[in-house]
Amino acid sequence: MKYLNGNWLVRDGFAIDYGQSIYDSEIKDDKLTLWVPFKVITNPGMTLDDGMLTLEITSPRENIIRTKIINFKGAIDNGPKFDLNVDSKFKPNIFEDSEKFTIESGNTRLEIQKGDQILFTYFYKNEMRAEIPARSVARIFDPKGHTHISNSFVLEPDEKIYGLGERFSNFVKNGQEVEMWNADGGTETIQSYKNIPLYLSNRKYGIFVNSIAKVSYEVASQQVDRVEFSVPGQELDYIFIGGMDNKEVLDHYTALTGRPPLLPAWSFGLWLTTSFTTKYDEETVMSFINGMLDRHIPLSVFHFDCCWMKPTQWCDFVWDPDIFPDPEGLLKKIHDKGIKVCVWINPYIAQKSRLFEEGMKNGYFIKKSNGDVWQWDKWQAGMAIVDFTNPDAVKWYQGYLKELLHQGVDVFKTDFGERIPSEGVKFFDGSDPKKMHNYYTLLYNKIVTDAISEVKGKKEALVFARSATVGSQCYPVHWGGDSSSNYSSMAETLRSGLSFSMSGFGYWSHDISGFEASATPDLYKRWSQFGLLSSHSRYHGSTTYKVPWLYGDEAVEVSKKFTNLKLRLLPYLLAMSNEAHKHGTPILRPMILEFPDDPGCEDLDMQYMLGGSLLVAPIFNDQGEACFYAPQGQGKWISLLTNESYEGGRWYKQKFNEKTLPLLVKPNSIIVTGEHDDQTMYDYTKHPSIHLFEMQDGKVSTIITDNYGKKVATVTSEKSADKIVVTTENIEKFDLIIHRSDQYAVIMKDNQQKVEVDL
Repeated sequence: MKYLNGNWLVRDGFAIDYGQSIYDSEIKDDKLTLWVPFKVITNPGMTLDDGMLTLEITSPRENIIRTKIINFKGAIDNGPKFDLNVDSKFKPNIFEDSEKFTIESGNTRLEIQKGDQILFTYFYKNEMRAEIPARSVARIFDPKGHTHISNSFVLEPDEKIYGLGERFSNFVKNGQEVEMWNADGGTETIQSYKNIPLYLSNRKYGIFVNSIAKVSYEVASQQVDRVEFSVPGQELDYIFIGGMDNKEVLDHYTALTGRPPLLPAWSFGLWLTTSFTTKYDEETVMSFINGMLDRHIPLSVFHFDCCWMKPTQWCDFVWDPDIFPDPEGLLKKIHDKGIKVCVWINPYIAQKSRLFEEGMKNGYFIKKSNGDVWQWDKWQAGMAIVDFTNPDAVKWYQGYLKELLHQGVDVFKTDFGERIPSEGVKFFDGSDPKKMHNYYTLLYNKIVTDAISEVKGKKEALVFARSATVGSQCYPVHWGGDSSSNYSSMAETLRSGLSFSMSGFGYWSHDISGFEASATPDLYKRWSQFGLLSSHSRYHGSTTYKVPWLYGDEAVEVSKKFTNLKLRLLPYLLAMSNEAHKHGTPILRPMILEFPDDPGCEDLDMQYMLGGSLLVAPIFNDQGEACFYAPQGQGKWISLLTNESYEGGRWYKQKFNEKTLPLLVKPNSIIVTGEHDDQTMYDYTKHPSIHLFEMQDGKVSTIITDNYGKKVATVTSEKSADKIVVTTENIEKFDLIIHRSDQYAVIMKDNQQKVEVDL
């Protein structure tokens, strides 16, 4: 929210009161409370007829320090609120001396200076990470007389800000104004489906604003040396998260707000869709599936987009009888080919739907303040929205989903959830409509996931979700959809995924080849490479089909090659899923997340790390030109596709044919590949290939998981001088391939448990 007019003036209609100095304090029950008036008080008379902010400082978990800035405590808060995993056993150290207050939480420390101006300084292991300067903590009145609470952090020279959810703008957020308000905007806009009030800094800390409301950020866009954030209402609740690096920050953040779950291996395979508004029937669907199988392109999931139901009555959860007279039979045909089934749903109920009268009669919809059902004509004529704050509405909605699950559906694409009214409406449980706007998607995806879990089991429970808020990382997979079919949109898509990954989300997908319009053959091939080197992969379009043979024989070859490659990499990807589950580290990683001390990585948003070891640089042009950076480190990077080597700490500009791209392995990496490249669910411990790349002196380990990401085996490589010792646990037999930058590989087959190699 912009409230200043340059450095000296305030915008017309705004009024600002800054918290000045500490007038009084209290340390009690593991909480530091500070009373901060809007002026320096030197005598009792100055306490009259003026306001004062109350600051409550606590530590909900180790290395996390929480501050509530409160104007009026008496404001009604009807919720909802984010669920935070507070560690009740943890106690911070809080103490006071003549110069400052100090609160210590693990390795994170906050010092608050006394004096005429209140000053905050945050440290991690005695290293200063962030500062709140004078004239930062503030109460603001906007032109309509509404109250906002604001704060700001110093933006240090060369400091860069990342995250804030799915954002299609530049990956580095400096210079941007960002608002936390879920909106159905599509790429090419500043609107977002997934708004997360968390940002990370290259100075290795995170700031999470614990508010579901419309948090407004000015990232060097009002004052060029500040990151400012404000919320409407009487209270601002923000949380400082420290860490050795931003991986550790995300670890602490997801411990507080929820971990990404483990996912079944089949979800990592290739998904294929009917597309959005294309015409299709059983014959069309089976021709797509058989066409993929006939061309030996392994298919894991087939998705029916919205036209599986009759138009004008979405959602009624009834297969269109004119197109699908025998849905159970069709689903069985698909399952018999070893393929899962996904169907599109949303929480919007058209007036023509069979569910409308039932939902209206029983009070299952969001209502206007006067008691009428809230309706409009966008998306579907006369549509209403299910009120998921009503437990009976939840059971009702889940009941129809369970019918589909028993019918043979395996997973749901949970579309929409952003067009939730915030004015003139009321929810069943009395929740604040403005807060429910962003929070709604969390309820929506949770209740759908819970329904799948009840029918299919917890291990099989996932959704393919569009919208998100804090905590939604517990209900993946999220996809960045509605892109255009051009290279610019492909780049926007990647930027959004990188920002999203810096916001606590472990899994991400997108519309391969673009959603709007049709792709050119070259774009289809390049986006196929990118999409199949993401955590999750789905061909999807709007008005055009996206099967590869429509884009030429070479598109078929590319689709097959990279699908096979991804399935080979499943042991590696499942190990990364295990890491996401344990620590909140995303599978798709911005370069700065993996290489925090390499300045060359700070701005990179046209390449990424797939897990900890694979560098992917998608090609964004029809000339096959790639410009990419290999980070600093010991040893050379080696191409997984060509075995070409690259010196670290250098930029490269290189041409690639349409079947290749830069896919480099980090030095000193173990990559475990599976025995099969045509299926997802099998025993990865049976005869895997263990690839060692440019091993350095010392010990490196990795794990192998089962089909659901649970650790079942280990691989350890220890190098000293000219010898490598590879030791395995719970692996019957393995092939060992040692990759060296001098263009050769040592291949040893059928090893058991332990092998020593003289180099």
